[in-house]
Amino acid sequence: MISKSLTALTLAALAPLASAQTVKMCVFDVIGANGDMYNMVKDFALEMKSHGVDFDLKPYTDEGVAVGDFNAGQCDAVAATDLRTRPFNRFTGSVSAVGALPTYDDLETLLATLAQPKATPLMKQDGYEVLGIVPIGAGYLFVNDRSMDTAGELAGKRMATLDYQKDAIHMVNFVKATVVPSDITNFAGKFNNGSVDTAYAPAFAYEALELYKGLGEKGGIVNYPLAQLTVQIIARDDVLDGETAQAARQVAWNMYPQAMNLISKQEEAIPDEKWIRIPEKDIQGYQEMFRQNRIEMRDGLNGAPDVYHPKMLSLLSKIRCASNPSASECTSENRE
Repeated sequence: MISKSLTALTLAALAPLASAQTVKMCVFDVIGANGDMYNMVKDFALEMKSHGVDFDLKPYTDEGVAVGDFNAGQCDAVAATDLRTRPFNRFTGSVSAVGALPTYDDLETLLATLAQPKATPLMKQDGYEVLGIVPIGAGYLFVNDRSMDTAGELAGKRMATLDYQKDAIHMVNFVKATVVPSDITNFAGKFNNGSVDTAYAPAFAYEALELYKGLGEKGGIVNYPLAQLTVQIIARDDVLDGETAQAARQVAWNMYPQAMNLISKQEEAIPDEKWIRIPEKDIQGYQEMFRQNRIEMRDGLNGAPDVYHPKMLSLLSKIRCASNPSASECTSENRE
């Protein structure tokens, strides 16, 4: 006969399982359920089981459809790139501000800061809450001709530009290149078949989306991070209670080493001769060009869309100046 105390212990052990909250999540990965991004979210979901949340994941290879289904209420949460999730949170959507995080060390400092409980108010906007941010790699410029190694060389070139990424469109217009409206499902094909001269993507796209085909013999990858791209997990803010939502952000932050290990392997897998190194003197000029553009896109100046959150730009500026205090921007009158 089973003792009452043993029964009580068994019931206590089963209680968390019985009361686990099921949350449907639409997950974008251009490769689908076999992709690295999907598997990262799968690891996140597995860890969240210990916090009483059972994420039911549904993979999507079209990011627009994933976000559309989330908007339509078919999912309680969505995992997608910050380029698509920006409308749900302008603050975290500005993590990928152009040229704002030139190193992975700066990115690490930022994500550690955003995972702290005191950042919680900034994780909420218009009925949505950010449950986690995981890096997927710096975005680089892929070009089909290595001579395109300065901003001036981009004038008149055709650039595959995500039609919903207003900041990228502004930058393409700024360097007098030609915007070729694209989306995440077709930009690689356009670059590979030669309908555009340049494309912008993280290192994983070299193999996963076969961008090496578009590079051919003459092309290369400009070795300067145009932006730090992340996958962000967004939920309606009534889906999880405050304590569990903060636990989710901590779980995502704990995955940083795993994500960076993957990114490092992807970048190291690209043959060294494919990288285009930019002289340090040119980099300083680009950094100032990007900074002026960020200010325009913060304030909506000179026809620019006001897409960047002032608090995020200010935080990013402080991080850059802490790691590189001698930079000219750190004493500039028009600080971000």
